[in-house]
Amino acid sequence: MIFQQDPDHEKTPGTLAEPQPVPGTNPRPPRETWRLRDLLLFILFIPVALVVANLAAAIGYAVLAPIVGWTTPIYRLQKNVIFLLTLQFIFYIFLFVYIYFLVTVYYHKPFWEGLRWEKLSGHNVLRFFLGGTALSLVVMIIPPFLPEKKGFPLEKLFSSPSSAYAIAVFAVLIAPFMEELLFRGLLFAFFEKHGGLTFAVAATALLFAGLHIPEYWGAWDHVIMILIVGLILSLARGITRSVTPSYILHLAYNGTLIFLLYIQTQHFQKFPHIPHV
Repeated sequence: MIFQQDPDHEKTPGTLAEPQPVPGTNPRPPRETWRLRDLLLFILFIPVALVVANLAAAIGYAVLAPIVGWTTPIYRLQKNVIFLLTLQFIFYIFLFVYIYFLVTVYYHKPFWEGLRWEKLSGHNVLRFFLGGTALSLVVMIIPPFLPEKKGFPLEKLFSSPSSAYAIAVFAVLIAPFMEELLFRGLLFAFFEKHGGLTFAVAATALLFAGLHIPEYWGAWDHVIMILIVGLILSLARGITRSVTPSYILHLAYNGTLIFLLYIQTQHFQKFPHIPHV
C-alpha cells in the first residue's frame, strides 16, 4: 500500500521539515567514482598494507609464542604454512577495509551495490556452481596434454595433513571471495570505465594469472590453466554485469579441486599432484 501526502494538508507543528539549500549556494555534486587517481592510491596502498601485515603477524607471533608454547624462531616462519596463511589473511583484511571505505565512505555508495555484487535466484546459483565444478574437471583433464615441469612452490606447502587442511580452508572460504572482490569487483570497475569492457576482461584475467605465478613458478602449464580460469571468471563478470556469478564459479572451482585432492590423497596423506587453486 502506498500512502500519498495531501498537498493541501498543513504540516503538523513540531514536525521536522526537509532541509532547504542555503540561498546563493549549490548542492555538492556526487563524487566521481573509479577515477585513475583512486586506482593509483590503491596501488600505492598495497605494498604498505603488505609491510604492515608482516609486522602485525610477526608481533602477534612474538606475543603468543611464550603463551602457547611455540618454539619456532621467527626467521623460520617464512616456510610455515599456517604463518603464511595468517599473514595473507591479515593482508586481505587491510585490503577489504580499504575497499570498503573507498566505496561506502568516499564514494557514498552501498558496498555490495557499488561493486556489483547482486543477488541471484536459486536456479542461477546452481547453474554457476555446476559451471565451476565442470571448469575444475576440464582443468584437471587438459594438463597431461601440455608440457609439464614437475615441482613448483605450491607443492612444497602441502607438507603435512595440517598444512593441507589449512590451505583447503583458505582456498575455499577466503581466496574466492577476496580475489573476486579485488579483480572482478574493484579493478574491473576501474578498467571498464577507462578502457572498456574488453580491456577490463583481459586485464583482470592477466592480473589474476599474474597473482598465481609465484605459486607455479616454472610450471607454465599450470600458469596457462590459471589464465584460462581467470579469463572465464572475467567473462562471467562482463557478460552478467555482476560479480556474484564469477564468485560462485570460483568457489565451486576451488571447492571441487580441493575435494578431489582430498579423495586422491587419502584424506591429505599423500600428495602426488597439486591442483590449480
